[in-house]
Amino acid sequence: MKPQPESPTLPPNPLPADRRKFLTATLASVLGASALARQAGTVQADDPAATAPSAGQGAAKEPLMSVHDDSMQWPPGWVGKEEIVMLLYPGFTALDLFGPHHMFVLMMGAKVHLAAKTLDSVLTDTGIEVRPTIAFEDCPQAPTILFVPGGTGGTLDAAKDDATRKFVANRGSRADFVTSVCTGSVLLGAAGLLDGYKATSHWITRDLLSEFGATPVDERVVIDRNRITGAGVTSGLDFGLKLVQDLRNDEYAAAVQLFAEYDPQPPIDQGSVAKADPQISGLLMHMHEPFRQMVRDLKNVQ
Repeated sequence: MKPQPESPTLPPNPLPADRRKFLTATLASVLGASALARQAGTVQADDPAATAPSAGQGAAKEPLMSVHDDSMQWPPGWVGKEEIVMLLYPGFTALDLFGPHHMFVLMMGAKVHLAAKTLDSVLTDTGIEVRPTIAFEDCPQAPTILFVPGGTGGTLDAAKDDATRKFVANRGSRADFVTSVCTGSVLLGAAGLLDGYKATSHWITRDLLSEFGATPVDERVVIDRNRITGAGVTSGLDFGLKLVQDLRNDEYAAAVQLFAEYDPQPPIDQGSVAKADPQISGLLMHMHEPFRQMVRDLKNVQ
């Protein structure tokens, strides 16, 4: 069993005495981060080039960042500068990425990288083209967060691809937090990053994490030291919000949740095996048995 690293120390985030002032600053920061994301993708919190509105919308009296200078500090004097690397590979599940990505880009000061082998557009499982922002070779060597989305055949291909698997193993060995959603944990396992850790995955593959030395856990988000894994697809929203809570604080996460109006009320409440019709879950499991066997075979990939 590999040595188990301690979880990194998170920045302190005490509540200021003036709660109203603090909440005002938090909301301003969330809105400011959202504006930056709309304008130019994810931008460093201290980037002087970030301005609002654009020239076509009327001149701004001062840079957007200066409007929110006081809002970005938890506690005063500390500005978030997380480097977040989100893996792209052909055939990944779109929502696995987009849910957490939405949460991450609302953290003022964080910089989110969409990393792939090249800068060519990557096709998701639903046919959406996503343009990487950085190639593997140019990625931060020790990111704050390494994130891996899941999929089916695309995930298997990524795990078998030497460049992708080695990139995940390399950056994962140095990242503060090694994370995934859905079957992204299968790729983490194939890269040797889950041995001795508790983890979760999509329910179709959750039990197979034991093939990679992990302890499967039936929970929506599983945290074991610096390994943070989400279950299937939509759990990426819970996963992303949990990281915002941990890297900022409860109030900041609450503002992000409300801004996203994340208040799920599904018209059919059968989104877990425990709630689902056994005939439906059994049929889905049977349909995916060939895929499950290919996941088992990944343990032989070096």
